[in-house]
Amino acid sequence: MRRAKDLKHRLSIGKSRKFTYLRISAFCCRPMIDWTDRHCRFFHRQLTGGALLYTEMIVADAVIHGDRERLLGFDRSEHPVALQLGGSDPEKLAEAAEIGAGFGYDEINLNVGCPSDRVQSGTFGACLMKTPGVVAAGVAAMKARVSLPVTVKCRIGVDDQDTETALDALADAAWSAGADALWVHARKAWLQGLSPRENREIPPLDYNRVYRLKQANPDRFIGINGGIVSLDEAAAHLAHVDGVMLGRAAYQNPAILAGVDALLEGGERAPVDYALLIETMAAYAERHIASGGRLSHVTRHMIGLFHGFDGARRYRQILSSKATKPGAGAEVLREAFSAVDLGTRRDAA
Repeated sequence: MRRAKDLKHRLSIGKSRKFTYLRISAFCCRPMIDWTDRHCRFFHRQLTGGALLYTEMIVADAVIHGDRERLLGFDRSEHPVALQLGGSDPEKLAEAAEIGAGFGYDEINLNVGCPSDRVQSGTFGACLMKTPGVVAAGVAAMKARVSLPVTVKCRIGVDDQDTETALDALADAAWSAGADALWVHARKAWLQGLSPRENREIPPLDYNRVYRLKQANPDRFIGINGGIVSLDEAAAHLAHVDGVMLGRAAYQNPAILAGVDALLEGGERAPVDYALLIETMAAYAERHIASGGRLSHVTRHMIGLFHGFDGARRYRQILSSKATKPGAGAEVLREAFSAVDLGTRRDAA
């Protein structure tokens, strides 16, 4: 609780510091390809009002030439919500950022951390760790076109780079171009020899490297990501940096998010009204189905909701087997919820 009160104090003085971005971004849900779509974000927003939510990475060319409503549309309840872009061409990034701003996003973020084959073939994502000047050009171009915060999410280095010099070079380039924040995944990315999944697990975490960057730049917003699995761990990191991102932990056990607002505000964690949550999601699913979607588009993000409760396994079974069937309706979600015993809990969220 003391950590939460200390954080609340830091938030209250945010405007007196150079990075007012702190006021909305102390806790974020990490952008994750194939996971953090609009249905996931709507669901997560029902659990936390204070977390900053992120889209999946969307390539700038897709924003410019693709189906913008499908790619960029979101429910207004998702605010604050950030658009993460992938790309390396400054003009395309600027155009995509302007389009995103027109859709109402609260932040534009440049991906400098994804190590997938797709981004390597396009020379963006984590590849940009090798070319800080390209990152600076992209940030500057976006800052010239939009009034939103423009931020960067990066790694501490790639391949054989010295993380001491590589991260400093990237950070200095981003800030010189006007970046409002730097989010750092505290691992290297290995562009050759490791899959994207392996790059999330095998390179060792080096939280102290991110802490040193913050110590050297006290008036810059620096957030941390990578391997954080609980709110207690998040609070511990917030003693050293300005923001924390949770990714897979929050996705696989989303009830964690119900404690975020208490962490940020310093109060007691409010109990989750699961019945109301399920009805809200059922109504949302019904609207999505009526517009031509499928129930599973929504419920696939809810599989881990009742982790630790008796009946959670049956809940997952019902959603996994029935929600994917053609014509499945919101009654499947209600049926799955009826299998959960809310009176028992074997572990905390």
